[in-house]
Amino acid sequence: MLGATGTIGRATVRALIRHGHAVVCFGRAGATASPGVTVREGDVTDPVSIARDGFMGQHFDAVVSCLASRSGVPRDAWAIDHQAHLQVLRAAQTAGVPQMVLLSAICVQKPLLAFQEAKLAFEAALVESGLTWSIVRPTAFFKSLSGQVDRVRRGKPFLVFGDGTLTACKPISDDDLAEFLVGCLTDPARQNRVLPIGGPGEAQTPREQGEQLFALLGREPRFKHVPVLLLDTIIGVLSVLGRVVPPLADKAQLARIGRYYATESMLVWDASAQRYDAAATPSTGQDTLVDFFARRLRGEAADDRGEHAVFK
Repeated sequence: MLGATGTIGRATVRALIRHGHAVVCFGRAGATASPGVTVREGDVTDPVSIARDGFMGQHFDAVVSCLASRSGVPRDAWAIDHQAHLQVLRAAQTAGVPQMVLLSAICVQKPLLAFQEAKLAFEAALVESGLTWSIVRPTAFFKSLSGQVDRVRRGKPFLVFGDGTLTACKPISDDDLAEFLVGCLTDPARQNRVLPIGGPGEAQTPREQGEQLFALLGREPRFKHVPVLLLDTIIGVLSVLGRVVPPLADKAQLARIGRYYATESMLVWDASAQRYDAAATPSTGQDTLVDFFARRLRGEAADDRGEHAVFK
């Protein structure tokens, strides 16, 4: 298991244990062991460490990866989303591992950013590897959509880009996604396939998400509309300054990522019709975003966005 320290990785470890799998987690220091889990510390970017500290000459039935670059900037994306995965794949082939389940992202179907290209490059390598494979491309996660809970609770308006209906998604919980990932190990219908997946119910726009949050608080909805042009201006300024101050080039890339998510839906892309198709986006699970909002408001859940927190 790769990427076991992230929120989805931890949920996937729990699901693996529930389904009776013996789990070995490999990665950076800091992973905590649970009953039925073996933790092996090592460097996922080092092929020697992967073989020596990870596989250790043992037999494994499958590799499950929830590993992803933290920032999404080009050097991190190609180092983790592509190269580290490629090194693990080669080690798995050498060790005779027959199967790999990969957590990818639904946004790679319309790639405009480095991390999307890096993910696609590894997906192609996995498909050609000879292993039985499953590539899971989920829609938006609850934690990615809950960043405004605290600001709205404090009386501030809900921020939306444009009129709040530029995009839509079918939000999925960590636990529902984890169940789907683990099911790929044993369900032939999910093997040797690219699998877009969303959570239960209809697709939701950011405006609808805000309305749900205000309803839970018993307040009239209040929105602040942010023009997409503002993001374009920020990207332009940072890109120019980044030629002189290299760290600002990374900030420009992060702004491009933000613009992508502000203007592109996390749904299946119909290339022939040039549109996103909510009806073609499969659903799974039972956890809903509004229930997650309610748990957040009661203090029973956290969004755990860490360094990716944006809204204050």
